[in-house]
Amino acid sequence: MNADLHVSVLLTEAVAALAIRPHGIYVDATFGRGGHSRAILAALGPSGRLIALDRDPAAISAGGAIADPRLTLVHAAFSEFDAVLDRLGVAQVDGVLLDLGVSSPQLNTPERGMSFRFDAPLDMRMDTTQGETAAEFLARASQSEIERVIRDYGEERFAHAIAKALVAARGEHGISGTGQLATLVAQVVRTREPGQHPATRSFQALRIHVNRELEELSLVLPRAVSRLAADGRLAVISFHSLEDRIVKRFLRDAANPPQPPRKLPVRAADLPPPTLRLVGKPIFPSAAEIAANPRSRSAVLRVAEKP
Repeated sequence: MNADLHVSVLLTEAVAALAIRPHGIYVDATFGRGGHSRAILAALGPSGRLIALDRDPAAISAGGAIADPRLTLVHAAFSEFDAVLDRLGVAQVDGVLLDLGVSSPQLNTPERGMSFRFDAPLDMRMDTTQGETAAEFLARASQSEIERVIRDYGEERFAHAIAKALVAARGEHGISGTGQLATLVAQVVRTREPGQHPATRSFQALRIHVNRELEELSLVLPRAVSRLAADGRLAVISFHSLEDRIVKRFLRDAANPPQPPRKLPVRAADLPPPTLRLVGKPIFPSAAEIAANPRSRSAVLRVAEKP
């Protein structure tokens, strides 16, 4: 398998959701291997502009293959969203796309340490130039902290037993490899959903924690909205319940006017208007897309527009 092969999920639907204006400015905040970016560029006119972000140096390197003057590719995390636009002199944009989760190249490259399909160093960082690796976290964290991460980010009901086993194992020989971690978790988790590896939830939890995925998502959503021009669109593709819950609640709250304190005599007409309006219903992959790309099966696309 080509480790750099990545099939963009909900490609047509996501680009259509942005309602691209030929001369507009758009942000693809998760460049990956450029699938969505290429489709956005194809819809833009000669004076249109696309700013693409990714925290993964490998994604930035791969993006060098796109020779298009309308594209500006920046190595940055979600939390740097405002700083990137300020640096580029861009005050407002016409659309923002967030394609959350992990790319196939990240999962398929053994040395990234994100998959238990390979025995490799336990890294898990999306940005390999900075931050703590999963192995470093497991080496220094308390049992209660490890348990919290696995329970909250992996929604793992065996989190206590797993954390206890990991702390005991690191005292004997350390935990530095994906195969070692997967084996340790499998020894504790005796039952699991059919077709799911016992370590799936633990690997997800550690990856989310190491990359601060939920914190980064919570930071970028309001920043993206604040940069949208009138009638600008925000399109977000989520892949698991934790991130989709954040997106769903944010969009719902932004699409409703703020509620004044009870018994305060304020007319509805005097309340500040909502900052977003929802566009259509959530969009899911078709049966054909799921058959062609099984990793798309959990994806959901939510879209909103700035009034």
